[in-house]
Amino acid sequence: MTFVVTENCIQCKYTDCVEVCPVDCFYEGPNFLVIDPDECIDCALCEPECPAEAIFSEDELPKGQEEFIEINAELAEEWPNIAEKKDPLPDAEEWDGKTGKIDKLER
Repeated sequence: MTFVVTENCIQCKYTDCVEVCPVDCFYEGPNFLVIDPDECIDCALCEPECPAEAIFSEDELPKGQEEFIEINAELAEEWPNIAEKKDPLPDAEEWDGKTGKIDKLER
């Protein structure tokens, strides 16, 4: 089982989760983070650290977020690894909680 970063991370990109990951399985894109499912050890440390509540266990994904399983796997192979906390995007608070952000995902 793996953890999955879902839609609410788009345009927010808080990195509190990255700081607690013992295996550095997060990867960073322009406005989104992903978890490499092959590296994730299912430790659950990242989930409570996400201010946007955008990280879920694969078997507990909210309805409508299933496509993010594939998105995380795909983009983890393309994007660079991130292992240290950074500032969130400047307008993260404005975007936190908004739905329908999938079209804003920058690949």
